Amino acid sequence: MSDKVLTKDCGVMADAMQSVRRSLKMADRIADGYIPPLGGERYLTDRELMQRLHVSRRTLQQYRHEGVLPYFLFGGKTLYRESDVQKVLERNYRKAD
Repeated sequence: MSDKVLTKDCGVMADAMQSVRRSLKMADRIADGYIPPLGGERYLTDRELMQRLHVSRRTLQQYRHEGVLPYFLFGGKTLYRESDVQKVLERNYRKAD
């Protein structure tokens, strides 16, 4: 057995600690983006959908008014089914020539 003492400055330990830090950061990013499904369906708020589509709140309001995006009003909040948003995007997909 070796008489070497492993410290945080030791190359092997430094590499292992760096790997653990990267893994923790990745787990945090995954957890931040996780939205638990309700009845197998995920629902998005105005804010979440605005960020995903890169549109303003007014644009979402216009989409609702024109019947482009289906939505729910629940407790003063507007909610969108993620699958409905996906269908709208697919319907409006235009292939490049």
